[in-house]
Amino acid sequence: MKVFIAFDGLCEPFDIPGGQTVKKVKQMLKDYFHIQLSDDKQGRRFLELMFAGGVLRDEWVLRDAGITLCSTIKCIVKEEEKPVLYVFNTVTKERVPVMGNIHLFSETVSKLKSLLSVKCGFPVSVFCLRTLEGKEMYDCNTLNDYNLDLGVTLRMDVWNGWKEFLSACVLGHKQNVQRYLSKYETILRFQQRVALYIAAHFGHLELAEWLQTKGVRADVAVGVHPSREWCRDTDHLDIGKCPVHAAAENGQLLLIKSFIARNVLCLDCQNALGQTALKISIHHGHKDCLLYLIMKIWSVVSFPKVSLPMNIYIKVKKWVYTTQKRVHRLKKWAPQFKTRVGDPVVVDGFTESKMTSKDLHGYYQDKWRKVVQTSRAHSSQAIVNAIIKLRPKTLRERTTFSTFPSLKQTGKNPIQRRCQPAWESPNIDDIITDSWTPHISLPPITEICNSRPRNLRSPHAAFLLNSSLESFSKYSGQTPRQSAVYFLSLASEFKEKPWLRQLDMAKRLARKSVHNL
Repeated sequence: MKVFIAFDGLCEPFDIPGGQTVKKVKQMLKDYFHIQLSDDKQGRRFLELMFAGGVLRDEWVLRDAGITLCSTIKCIVKEEEKPVLYVFNTVTKERVPVMGNIHLFSETVSKLKSLLSVKCGFPVSVFCLRTLEGKEMYDCNTLNDYNLDLGVTLRMDVWNGWKEFLSACVLGHKQNVQRYLSKYETILRFQQRVALYIAAHFGHLELAEWLQTKGVRADVAVGVHPSREWCRDTDHLDIGKCPVHAAAENGQLLLIKSFIARNVLCLDCQNALGQTALKISIHHGHKDCLLYLIMKIWSVVSFPKVSLPMNIYIKVKKWVYTTQKRVHRLKKWAPQFKTRVGDPVVVDGFTESKMTSKDLHGYYQDKWRKVVQTSRAHSSQAIVNAIIKLRPKTLRERTTFSTFPSLKQTGKNPIQRRCQPAWESPNIDDIITDSWTPHISLPPITEICNSRPRNLRSPHAAFLLNSSLESFSKYSGQTPRQSAVYFLSLASEFKEKPWLRQLDMAKRLARKSVHNL
């Protein structure tokens, strides 16, 4: 079969068998045109064949892709830069690529956390980084201090018991966010600021409006966890970022309008680098946000007898707000919701880490296990002491008691066995899988009978059909519906072909995949 290959301004004819795979055709073109290809840790240089506007995959056969006699195939040399490292997000179960070069390893861990905060939408105060061996990475150290290689995968861990809460914030579910809020006032205030920051990053307007009605301000920095209030010397610079800054970074115009409508001080609040929302919008090139912020900054606030420019009005508003807060503290002795003596303290490298991404089930299980162990260990001695105190003095001197054996000698009690988790944490290789997004959606299946042909009415035929579908799902790893959506999405990439031709190509690819099982 003669086809034409267009490469670098040339169009050469080639005699290629119709049953030839795309991979072998690429090898033939590489030798014919003397193309230098590479594939290493930093990047790769490869060939890509295109036909009818779609990219041909290596395992496809030319006939299956609809390539006929005298067809023209376009050959392109592409260069792709590989990520320097990956970070596995324990909340969203995604592997986030971090692009750059080898010089990134000379940067500090705090710089990497800033990049991940922009990518994932989490404040830097809610997560930490660990190697896959479990070694925690501190902000002051560089990546080279941990002997990392190119393409390594790090782990992003969050506070214990926060996975469900952060997942609800990412999805923007107001009811779930309210459900997973802490009952302690200090942690509750911090969680509300974190939720407003994430809502500003992802553009969840309903969640942001609800949090603002609860008294959360968009011009107040997220800050740090209450247990880290004593570690101000080692704080990250990005803890000074406010929700309005996150909205400006991602071009969330509706969130910016909502924040400014409730509090005009958002126009003048600055992050740790002294940047306002206007400067951040200029830096990221969000034109709509930039025009709106300029209009609000240069506007005039009118009162019945006087009109003030916005910058003067903001200064007056700041003075009034500061005065009201001080008067409120003096009159009602309002609590400041900060750490006090007796609260738990977390110091890097000295105390046990509270960021291991345990879900609520595992978090409360560990707390219950510790309570059971301590209560069992001290119950026997407490009973002995109580009995000694109740006896008369003469008998108290004669009486001797033998202590009960500890739990370590007797083994685990039934309560501890019930508290043991019945599941094990999944392997990271099983979690990190390549996902695909369909371009063509099939109509939803509303009834069970819709998935069966109408002429199959006998129970024997239904049994054969169901057994075939079950075996297909077992060996292919996806349902027949998912497989149909997948192959239709592949065929839809060939935009220059009619729809019926795309459908026929999807059938051939699906049939070939069944034969290869």
